[in-house]
Order: sequence, then C-alpha cells, then structure tokens
Amino acid sequence: MSLDPLSTKFSALADPTRRAILARLALGETSVSELAEPFAMSLPAVSKHLKVLENAGLITRGREAQWRPARIEPEAFKEVDSWLDRYRQLWEERFDRLDAYLKRLQAKEKSKKKRVPAKRRRMPR
Repeated sequence: MSLDPLSTKFSALADPTRRAILARLALGETSVSELAEPFAMSLPAVSKHLKVLENAGLITRGREAQWRPARIEPEAFKEVDSWLDRYRQLWEERFDRLDAYLKRLQAKEKSKKKRVPAKRRRMPR
C-alpha cells in the first residue's frame, strides 16, 4: 500500500530518533558516522533511519568518494507546514472565541456582584 507524500512525511517525523537526526542536519550536512555519535545504535540502524527520511523527501544523500553526506531538504517541509498552518489558524480562531466567551462570563459575574446589595449587620440589643 502506497501512502500519499504528506502521510509519508508525517510517518517519518513520528520517530524521535529521526527528528533528532533532522535537528542535527538543520545545522549542516554531515556523515552517517557523525550522525550516529549521540545515539546508542549501530551505523546500519542510523542508515535505516536516513533511508526513511530520504524516502519521505526530507533529506538527500550525496556521494563524494567514500563520503555520503546527508543534508536536509527545507522545501520538503513546506507541505507539512502548509497542512499544519490550516489547523493552527483553526485553533487560534477557536481560542480567540473561547477567550471572548470567558471575558463575557467574567463581565456578567462582575455586574451581578455590583447589583447584589450588601447584607446589613444587625446591631446587638
């Protein structure tokens, strides 16, 4: 079963190790061995993560003699960002409406408190 490109990207981004790899690649291209350093995993395991990121279009891998640098593909994130932006706008609008509703409730509470007369104290006889 083939996933659509956006689903493939989100699937690749779902793994914390792959997100950490992307964070490192955001600093610049590097080799598999340099990417593997902070992880307690083998080079083949890191290579598998890179393959998933590459298949999702989030990174590319070059070839310079024996060195195969990996680099992030910023353009690939535009589709993800565009999808997220629609929901970001939706939630911002909902939070704005909730904020306005809460302010109306607070204003009603304040007006109720002003209208209720204070109880008079009885003087002892």
